[in-house]
Amino acid sequence: MMGKLRTYVNKYFSNGPKTSAVIIAVLVIILTAVIFNMRKTITISVDGTDKKITTFSSNYGKILNDNKIKVGPKDKVTPSLNSKVYNNGKLYIKRAVKLEVAVDGRKVHIYSAEDDVFHMLEAEKIKLRSLDRVSPSGDLPLKNGLKVSVTRIDSKEVRTNKSIKYETVVKDDADIQLGSKKVIQEGRNGEKETVTRIIYENGKETARKVIREVVKKQPVQKVVAMGTLSADAVSYTPSRGGNFSYAKSLQMRSTAYTADYESTGKGPGDPGFGITATGTVARRSNVSSVAVDPRVIPLGTRLYIDGYGYAIAEDTGGAIKGNRLDLFFNSSSEANNWGVKMVNVYFIE
Repeated sequence: MMGKLRTYVNKYFSNGPKTSAVIIAVLVIILTAVIFNMRKTITISVDGTDKKITTFSSNYGKILNDNKIKVGPKDKVTPSLNSKVYNNGKLYIKRAVKLEVAVDGRKVHIYSAEDDVFHMLEAEKIKLRSLDRVSPSGDLPLKNGLKVSVTRIDSKEVRTNKSIKYETVVKDDADIQLGSKKVIQEGRNGEKETVTRIIYENGKETARKVIREVVKKQPVQKVVAMGTLSADAVSYTPSRGGNFSYAKSLQMRSTAYTADYESTGKGPGDPGFGITATGTVARRSNVSSVAVDPRVIPLGTRLYIDGYGYAIAEDTGGAIKGNRLDLFFNSSSEANNWGVKMVNVYFIE
């Protein structure tokens, strides 16, 4: 190169030795400056370890080759090997690590230089669905020898219809002979729809849970009337009409009472005012309340009393002993009108 410069100088400039020397010196200085400017110092970082290199090359690939730095097919290089080289530039190389990935019934060994598990799966085009599970965690950084498992999870809802068994209700019936029974209403089964969620992991069922039950048809009770009429029961037709069967009757001394203070010693607002011994509200209605001696007439017994009507033995009284009963009236005038009477009392079956 210096010979060419000398020839150029001799041809176009003075042949004087001093002039030639000066020109050559200038050209040497210029050439040195050009060469100096072509020289670059760069940093190559391999997995965080930096190495400074001085080079005249403008191609990262050649720089790596000249310095015997190999790049694997899965290594990540930033910027690319074809990028322009600048002085004080930096090239990053992230080495790929070896991984084992279990997915879709197979195990594969791959190399990856991605930052974490999720990015590795994305780069390898292993698609994840919303329910799929990744182990270890998707944000775990990659390291050599790491084992990654992808569990495919599916959810399915199954609908089934089940029968709802009807219940059988037995009711006493005083009009039916004791020991006999009669079906009043036939029972019918209902229907229930059950929705069950089933979870599958890699195609195998792992869990199921009932998430909803809907009754589509209500069951209908079977109603059976059970006879309570004893063999010696007698049919009686009261003066007010209708008829009933009774097992026995007594002639008893009857008196009358009300809920007033004169009869009970309690007034409105007092605890237990107007309440019978069995906890019901004393009443005069189609079926009235009467006070009895429980040793003679058990509480809860259904009665028919001549001149008074149907009643239930619901109350007791200090003066009601033996063959006596006290009939409830709504007012003192009604009670006074009743007075004291001997009445026939029928025990309804």
